[in-house]
Amino acid sequence: MASQVRLRLLPRARCMFDELVQVKMDGLRSKQVVTVRARSVDQKNVLFSSAATYRADERGEIDLNRDPSLHGSYVGVEPMGLLWSMRPDIPHRRFMKTNSLHPHVVKFSVHEEGEGKMLAEATNERLFMKDGVSRVPVSEGNINGVLFTPPGNGPFPAVLDIYTLGSGLSEKRASLLASRGFVVLTVSLYGHDDISKEIRGIHLDYFEEAIKFLRRQDKVGSKGVGLISLSKSGDVALSIASFLPDVEAVVCINGCSANTGFPLLSKGEQILPPLLANVNNIKATESGAYVGKYCIFSPLAEENKDTLIPIEQAKGHFLFVASEDDLNWDSKAFMEQMVDRLKHHGKENFESVCYAGAGHYLEPPYGPFCPSSFHSLVSKPVVWGGEPSSHSAAEVHLWKKVQEFFKTHLSCDDPPTMAKL
Repeated sequence: MASQVRLRLLPRARCMFDELVQVKMDGLRSKQVVTVRARSVDQKNVLFSSAATYRADERGEIDLNRDPSLHGSYVGVEPMGLLWSMRPDIPHRRFMKTNSLHPHVVKFSVHEEGEGKMLAEATNERLFMKDGVSRVPVSEGNINGVLFTPPGNGPFPAVLDIYTLGSGLSEKRASLLASRGFVVLTVSLYGHDDISKEIRGIHLDYFEEAIKFLRRQDKVGSKGVGLISLSKSGDVALSIASFLPDVEAVVCINGCSANTGFPLLSKGEQILPPLLANVNNIKATESGAYVGKYCIFSPLAEENKDTLIPIEQAKGHFLFVASEDDLNWDSKAFMEQMVDRLKHHGKENFESVCYAGAGHYLEPPYGPFCPSSFHSLVSKPVVWGGEPSSHSAAEVHLWKKVQEFFKTHLSCDDPPTMAKL
């Protein structure tokens, strides 16, 4: 009698989104070739899927931590390849999971080679919030956000997560950071959920209000706050650190050295003009998505130097992150400009990291790689860049580095104070 094929997810089928899961199969015939699949549906009911072909060993076993994919969505030994290589069944879609209350559910299955019958299956629930993490929507004053607080008494370091690349909020990064021991307030970059509203400028007062709210929370023990940002929110984070107090650490992922897109305002007055783009430099690809890497004007050109952010004024520390294959804009060049500026002013309050083969959209690890998606500001699908395997490896490395950076530079020497509501 043929043995029962088993597909196991170790150490458990229910885990955090940013944790490894070991995919193992046994009960196969010796040297049997099978197709292993992964499927997931996002909050907009878009199907994402991947498939890879494996050959069992003499014992009829396959271990994705050890065995190479022969062909399919990826090749070689990639323990989490079935997760990051999932692609949408509709072009130019980004995997949408903005609410942290619902896990990322992935169905794994093993089939006879090709489109053969299913031999075994298992479901992986990938959680965004650790047990005990508190999630509280915030609509106090002008703040539009969600506050995540770890379990326990603290004190915990505080982080403001400024989300961008579309409208509204994404809770994924904030909830995962809270699960790793940070009090995190995530806020929309534009102060509201609807990006279709007319945007006249970016208001520093909004972020100042958010920082004050965050520092009042009773479990917060850090003297100041950290900022984490990506893309356009990168230059916003740099401006906050340069013009406002109480910022101890800034993670700027693929951000610009200048204030982009909209005027930067404080108390209703412009303090930095916007660096604009030449839309004629947008290049169409065969896929229908557009490459905008060289659209934005040079911030170093004489006529644009007023848009440069005076980061030498900042009191905190910077972690500059750049992807070498960023096709949204030239993140590596912007990072080099920021490093040169700080060195010119005799500053040593920074570190930088550059990832070969990574694209613009660096997020917490093990989500589906996004090569292209609709850009709300451009009103077109855009190419983000990156080679999937290298991009995934960069996300793994960066996620650990971000946590270490915040733990190093957000001091929690004093006990937390009671919240002043």
